[in-house]
Amino acid sequence: MGTIVCQICDETIEVFEDEKVTVLYGQCGCKNEHSKMHIEE
Repeated sequence: MGTIVCQICDETIEVFEDEKVTVLYGQCGCKNEHSKMHIEE
């Protein structure tokens, strides 16, 4: 089983079938939200 995890917020984006256990890092839609939050600080 493979899992795609957001490298920014650690949310699980997607789970896919794989022969071995795999964790891939991608980005969900949180990047814009984090950027906005960072600017507001």
